[in-house]
Parts: sequence; structure tokens; C-alpha cells
Amino acid sequence: MKIIVHDTASAMLDLLRRPLEERPDALRDMLGPLDGVMSPIGIDVVRMHQMGSGFRIDREDPRHLAALRRMREAGVWGRIEDCLAAAWERLSGAVPEAAYADTVHVVLVLGDPDDDLLTVRNAGYLGMGGIPGAIQLTMWPTETSMAKIGYVAAHELHHNLRYANVVWNPTTVTVGEQVVAEGLAEAFVRELAGERAMGPWATALSGPELDDAYAKVVAGIDVAGMRNLPAYVYGDATARHMGHRPVGLPDFAGYAAGLRIVDAHLAASGLTAAQSTTLPARDILANAGIPSSA
Repeated sequence: MKIIVHDTASAMLDLLRRPLEERPDALRDMLGPLDGVMSPIGIDVVRMHQMGSGFRIDREDPRHLAALRRMREAGVWGRIEDCLAAAWERLSGAVPEAAYADTVHVVLVLGDPDDDLLTVRNAGYLGMGGIPGAIQLTMWPTETSMAKIGYVAAHELHHNLRYANVVWNPTTVTVGEQVVAEGLAEAFVRELAGERAMGPWATALSGPELDDAYAKVVAGIDVAGMRNLPAYVYGDATARHMGHRPVGLPDFAGYAAGLRIVDAHLAASGLTAAQSTTLPARDILANAGIPSSA
């Protein structure tokens, strides 16, 4: 696998110096490496950027250049490359027989500093890597995002490899598959760099709140269909933000519940999260003692 972390720092610097009317085309050009992977399956990369907490291109904002400068000075793109190289070395050794994309294009963009979903609930960083061959990272520089952006890239690389081997169908995908995938990816980050590297998603809940969320997620483990997943995985607030139905769960319920499921699987099977990357969700759920029709 060839992993290319594109120099979006230079591309964003050029974009932010252009007149506003030229910025949509410049953004599409910058996202071009993702477009080649995503457009064939019907995803418009500019619309995805606009809906996914990406920086605004319809107005001037002096914070953008300052944030970009801070990220460049901190060597953020190099950190991402280093984490991905370490992650791929571990994954390729653990599941050498797995299928994978020949090339994975990694694109990091600035986020919208006024988007609470990004800056408050997600501590300044997000990732999407479930489409083999593409990883999109969005960040606004915060203390947490600057320290952990490389680890969310590793989390997304785990997804990239999983979904080159496990079928993800928007009609039939279940809560069980989605929470298992998130739990595996965070457990993999923990294997790679320790608990300190994990995202706020898997560690936001504890005690009775986690117990309650876990019970609700497990009760819905066979709920199917992409539109039904956000509340179970991201929680009610994000589900409402995305226009989906809430089910009575706090932020990141599916990540925390997924990690508990995966930890039970790891203890029962003796496998690592890396070795479990391509296992069917039904096997992981069974090892965790959770009945499922998956």
C-alpha cells in the first residue's frame, strides 16, 4: 500500500489568497485526490466538505491563515505521515492476507472554528476513512487536535483496511457493525500508541452513564440502515445535527459501547485489534457474549 499525505497546506494557502468567487473551484482542485475515489460512488467532495465541518469558503476569516501557519510550524503533515507509516506496518504484519487499496490518498483540511460539532464535541479534529483509498481529516488547531491528529489518521486507516475486506452496504449495515468498527479502530490506536492517543469519542463516557448507553446500544445492535445509525454511534445531538432521529443516547455512545464490546472480544479471543481488523462483526459480538442476527 502506498500512502500519500497530500500537501494541502500549500493548496489552502493559495486558496485563501484567492478572491471568494474562485475558492469553490480551488477547493475542488485541492480535494481532487479524494474525488477520484469518491465521485464514482456518488459523493461530491465539496458538498462533503461543507457538511462535514470544513472551513468556510464564502467569506474572509483572518483566523484561517493564522491556524494554517500554526499547523505548518508544528509539522502536522509530517506527524500524520509518521503515524500512518507506523499504523500500516502494524496492520500489514497482523493481517498479511487482507485486501487493501493500492494507494490511499490522505487529505487534511482546516475546519470551521465556529462549528461546535468540531471544536467542542470533537476537540478540534475529525476523520473519515471508511472508503478504501481515501482518508479525509478535518481539524482546527487546539491543544488536543495538534497532539492527536496523527492518531485519528491511524484510526481511519484501520477503517480503510476493514472496509476493503468487509462489505458495508448502506441498506443492510447494522448498529453492530458500526460500533464494532469504531471500537476496533480505537483499540488499535491504543495498541499503537497507548491510551493517551485515543480520541475523546471512546473515553467520553464512564460509570453508570456508560452502562446505560451500552445497554441501549446492545438493545439496538441489529437495527439496520445507514439513516438509523447516527444516533446509536454519535449520540442524539449529532443525529439531530445530521437530520436523523434521536434514540436517547449521549455523545459518542457507540464509540464507548463499541470499545467495551471489542475489549470483551479481545479478552475472550486472545487476538489484538490489528489481528481483528477484518473479522465479521458477528464473530466479535459473539466473542463478547452479544447475540446478533448479523
